Amino acid sequence: MRIYERGDFQGQMMEFFDDCPNTYDRFRFHDIHSCNVFDGHWMFYEEPNYRGRQYYLRSGEYRRYNDWGASSARIGSFRRIFFYEERNFQGRHYECGSDCSDLSSYFNRCNSIRVEGGNWILYEHPSYRGHQYYLWQGEYPDFQRWMGFNDSIRSCRFLSNHHGQYKMRIYERGDFQGQMMEFFDDCPNTYDRFRFQDIHSCNVFDGHWMFYEEPNYRGRQYYLRSGEYRRYNDWGASSARIGSFRRVHHKF
Repeated sequence: MRIYERGDFQGQMMEFFDDCPNTYDRFRFHDIHSCNVFDGHWMFYEEPNYRGRQYYLRSGEYRRYNDWGASSARIGSFRRIFFYEERNFQGRHYECGSDCSDLSSYFNRCNSIRVEGGNWILYEHPSYRGHQYYLWQGEYPDFQRWMGFNDSIRSCRFLSNHHGQYKMRIYERGDFQGQMMEFFDDCPNTYDRFRFQDIHSCNVFDGHWMFYEEPNYRGRQYYLRSGEYRRYNDWGASSARIGSFRRVHHKF
């Protein structure tokens, strides 16, 4: 990708092959007025460290900042994620920069992943179903590194930044019935705090959370964002068993 300080590919130009957490550090100014994407998928962010409004770019010419949907030229950072069919970042690969409900047409299997920025939830099946995995910036040379049950990754979701408080209520019965407890922090063992391990409904008021089937953040994972979950299958589970949960803190 080439970015320019003026429209129509004029002014100072810089060429990039990887992520940039702070455009000012690399480019000496925040405004990008035009851009030419030669390969891959990219995500622009209005603020440094992958924060603020997001803009998705695929291969093509962008002569003005409104070509990528922005109302100003301010871009603070950009990044990507790579999926590889084989272990150790070998074989056919696909670059992604935003949510994707079906990755099936891009690769047949996924045995390694390189996250060059941001935080992601990966799903075993299309439409954000099946086993879920939380990944942040780093290299994962085989699927065991992200605690995968197999080499199937068929959809992914990028986690937007959350800088406020965390608040969640969990219930022993469906439809927010029965005993209720309110949480603002992590819980390594729900039985110790809740006196039972089954959570049948949940209301997330603030922040991103991850449920785990077993205590101490082990077993199957379930990602929850703000919203109402009247039944355990609303968060993708096949049973109400939850052994632990914690807040999703962004890691870069």
